[in-house]
Amino acid sequence: MSDRLIYLPLGGAGEIGMNAYVYGYGPAGKERLIVVDLGVTFPDMDGTPGVDLILPDISWLKERKAQIEGIFITHAHEDHVGAIGHYWEQLGAPVYARPFTANIARRKLEEHGHPENVVKVVGVYPEMIKCGPLTVSYLPISHSIPESAGLLIDTPEGRVLHSGDFKIDETPVVGDPWNEALWEEVSKDGVKALICDSTNVFSRDPGRSEASIGDAISEMMKEAQGMVVATTFASNIARLKTLAIAAQKADRSVVLLGRAMRRMVEAATEVGILKGFPPVVSPEDAQQMPRNNVMLLVTGSQGERRAASAQLAQGNYMGIKLQDGDTFLFSSKTIPGNERGVIRIMNQLSELGVDVIDDAGGKYHVSGHANRPDLLRLHQITKPQTLIPMHGEHRHLREHVKLGAESGLSGIVAVNGMMIDLSGNQPTVAEYIDTGRTYLDGSVQVGAMDGIVRDRIRMAMNGHMVVTLIIDENDEPLGDPWVEIMGLAETGRNNAALVEVVEEDLSQFVNRANAKTLRDEVKLEKELKTIARRSAQGEIGKKPEVTVIVSRLG
Repeated sequence: MSDRLIYLPLGGAGEIGMNAYVYGYGPAGKERLIVVDLGVTFPDMDGTPGVDLILPDISWLKERKAQIEGIFITHAHEDHVGAIGHYWEQLGAPVYARPFTANIARRKLEEHGHPENVVKVVGVYPEMIKCGPLTVSYLPISHSIPESAGLLIDTPEGRVLHSGDFKIDETPVVGDPWNEALWEEVSKDGVKALICDSTNVFSRDPGRSEASIGDAISEMMKEAQGMVVATTFASNIARLKTLAIAAQKADRSVVLLGRAMRRMVEAATEVGILKGFPPVVSPEDAQQMPRNNVMLLVTGSQGERRAASAQLAQGNYMGIKLQDGDTFLFSSKTIPGNERGVIRIMNQLSELGVDVIDDAGGKYHVSGHANRPDLLRLHQITKPQTLIPMHGEHRHLREHVKLGAESGLSGIVAVNGMMIDLSGNQPTVAEYIDTGRTYLDGSVQVGAMDGIVRDRIRMAMNGHMVVTLIIDENDEPLGDPWVEIMGLAETGRNNAALVEVVEEDLSQFVNRANAKTLRDEVKLEKELKTIARRSAQGEIGKKPEVTVIVSRLG
């Protein structure tokens, strides 16, 4: 049996978030594997009510646990490292990461009771990690979080480059500057495949540096009359530093609000990558200062309901209240799907008299992902035999293949579950793997197709009704059925109590039912449920979810 080189996305290809990619080499079905990133995505109340986190479905990987040589985390964003604590035990392989990312990964493992020493801190190219037939090296690259990296993966079939999330930024404030010479060096002997970030493929302007926005933010803070609040991703350490230094130049003291914000600053300081960050003051001390000498740096740029931004918008957080004349800056891009939550907070702030500045014009925010011209630049440097877009919705992946074709690159759109055989000169689809999503629901992992969330949505849309009936020792009804409702109008179109109308219809059925029906548990429950739903529909125009409880005596 001949060996093959495979690439398999389990998350992050056909969506933005929940990144999980697999590379392998060996006989079909027996490849030695490495996993690149284990990320999460976040739920919403419309499609996943009550769910805490959404994780990639790693069933295929779990079945091949013994074949996994290592797990490589490219950087510390939640959509790349967020699932490591939930999944490490099921995979069991050593975890490799650069120091800052390793710090975050260890905290996540510790939260789930797993040993921290499974995380191996690694250096960058030319340091190599041997994983069976594959050899992996970290390639520093600039992004919106420190110590981001692409991966160089050497295989018996040739060299593969996995870009990770990246941008071309030669002055990133914090983190690694773009190093063109490095990428030229690792590409000079030929690149079999470039697996590449596609997030900003539709953005036609060249990307801008993090260093380009500091002066504009500082001027805004100097001109603002009251307190200034700024929110961005807590993981964007460079932006936190940009905002904090801008505040310092505007003679404002910095207050960190939100657990994630404090944790990221602590982690970046611990590993020595955050230097020159201005001193911070406590929320208590800030309350004693003139408002025009304070800048709050807060979590919640995406409208998260429990974050500091949302709580400030509702009136009070840690004793601090916003008021007429204060300024609130969203120094971030709103991720598609989060618009409603962000707009809700903006309107609440406006009602308090706060001036809200978003980043529609790009003056106070730069993206962490490569725009179209920067993607072309990486294509031209690496000159891959095959371009495989990742980290994007389907439209991003398809557009990225078209972009590569403009430079003569052959590309393939590979979405989650599509295993690509990179052996030989032409990539082919080797097989399709069942992929999906796993929900963290409270403390339990449930499958997206298990029906739990579907039932929750149906209850949310239609309400819930409980029907109880007691049957005595002689299989006779002991009294009439009774009904309890939740999430339903109490009075229907006839101005009668809904409960009473449904109970009357159920009683008529029970009193007419023959002994055979009353003894048949399945049939009895089905009939009671059907009548209750039909009765509710006639009265209030809704068919609720119905739970039937039949209690038998003796």
